[in-house]
Amino acid sequence: MALADASGAEADAPGFDDDDQLVDLSFAGPEPVLPAAPWHLRFFDLASAYLPLLMMAVLAAGTWWLVRSAPPLDAPRPLAAPRHEPDYVMTGFIVQRFAADGTLRTQIEGDTLRHYADDDTLEIDAARIRAIGDDGTVTLASANRALANGDGSEVQLLGDARVLRPASEKEEAVEFRSEFLHAFRNIEQVRSNRPVVVTQGTSVVRAEGMVYDNLARVVDLKGRSTATFSSKKRAG
Repeated sequence: MALADASGAEADAPGFDDDDQLVDLSFAGPEPVLPAAPWHLRFFDLASAYLPLLMMAVLAAGTWWLVRSAPPLDAPRPLAAPRHEPDYVMTGFIVQRFAADGTLRTQIEGDTLRHYADDDTLEIDAARIRAIGDDGTVTLASANRALANGDGSEVQLLGDARVLRPASEKEEAVEFRSEFLHAFRNIEQVRSNRPVVVTQGTSVVRAEGMVYDNLARVVDLKGRSTATFSSKKRAG
């Protein structure tokens, strides 16, 4: 192959003879087509490529759920409901309650006293109670067991319950006996829904229940009742 130089003379290209043949390499035919990989291999490759990203997303979602579910550090804890158990016990005791002016209103004695803080009640064994009304009237009560509220203004007498209003200049003593008597000091009433015996002097009344109002001096008998009345004989 001859080439022309700058002077116009032809010169042979170095490394090539006239007898050499040149091969056209501009198009050597189509490239070979590789067979497609199986689908499970392609899926594995795809999953491997995105696995770090998926793990980070799962961790982020788990952290968000934990933060959302965890209670705040300064949140107040709910208080446990108090149980009905005595917080203190006394034996051979005397408890007294006084009015604002210092006068004695209620005195409670017994063998054993148990105080319950959840409802501020007293449970008393072999209870003996002395209540004084606004007019100075004294009422005595006793029972095998008694339940009283914190200030002693309401007392439930259980088992051989007795309430006695001592005699005055105008009236004879009145006694109430039952297996259950419910005494209210503030309104000066005694109630019972159990059989009751009311005694005044030599008169005796039996009923299935009753409401006694000391302020009105009235006994309201409930259910079937029987009565025996007697009066003192006047001297000649």
